[in-house]
Amino acid sequence: MPQTIAPPPTPEYDLEEVAARLDESGVDLGDPASVDRCAALLGGLARNRDFLADRLVADLKAAHAGQLAANRYSAQVVLLHRSRRGHFLRANIWPSASDEAYRTSGARAFSYGVPHDHNFHFLTAGYWGPGYVSDYYEYDAEAVDGRRGEPLNLRFVERSSLGEGRMLLYRAHRDVHSQLPPERLSVSLNIMDEGEHVPWRDQYLIDLGTDAARWGTIASRPTLTPTEALLRCAVHLTDNARDIADHMAVSHPVPRVRASAIAALAAVADGTGRTAALERGLRDADARVRDDCERWLML
Repeated sequence: MPQTIAPPPTPEYDLEEVAARLDESGVDLGDPASVDRCAALLGGLARNRDFLADRLVADLKAAHAGQLAANRYSAQVVLLHRSRRGHFLRANIWPSASDEAYRTSGARAFSYGVPHDHNFHFLTAGYWGPGYVSDYYEYDAEAVDGRRGEPLNLRFVERSSLGEGRMLLYRAHRDVHSQLPPERLSVSLNIMDEGEHVPWRDQYLIDLGTDAARWGTIASRPTLTPTEALLRCAVHLTDNARDIADHMAVSHPVPRVRASAIAALAAVADGTGRTAALERGLRDADARVRDDCERWLML
């Protein structure tokens, strides 16, 4: 499960100071020294009981202009600071099952009951309220190809909540959690380590299943870069895009992009051409590409 972090005693920090110091030092949550620096800053920010309310009021007065321009996440996310150095600071609002937002939008809008890992490290602290509840698991990423339906052999660790003052380090491609709503509305603070490499790494949504011998299988890989989305559209509009897709299907270093390029080519081909495009993917060196193409051939 995520590592429990005990931040050192630090003074209360305001948002501007935390943002500036993160920008100055950078964020690398795979480095213990960076984790210690970030934990001290996040802990100091969490002790500031006024900054988030002040920020929310300011955003409301500004009609959410900054949030609409920079926030890539859902409405439950309040973007506090995004750095050019590949990290950002945010607050997450977690409604309880009795809150109107939950009743209106449903559990999945807040990722409740959707077991998943992450393709980046992040540091989180309970800021307000009892905190969301998680069932925590671990798996060995080195033993996994990433194919849909592949068993992860999860190891259950515990069920616990992210209450006020608790801080956790979620580790990419290791920690899995299935979240449940808190007893009452809660807020967490996150430092997200999102470098340029992150969009090219797969995240897994997981089917926990019932077979203890195969506990947890990969249900889907939801990560999609703008390159992949544009490519799938562009092949329908111009032959030049088909040439690009053909090149990517062979030479792109990211297996998921190669598979997306093959899928794009298959989508604009006739029956035999579609089969030929997908069969080419069966010869790819990566198991994920071969598995995707084999599954698409059966559709």
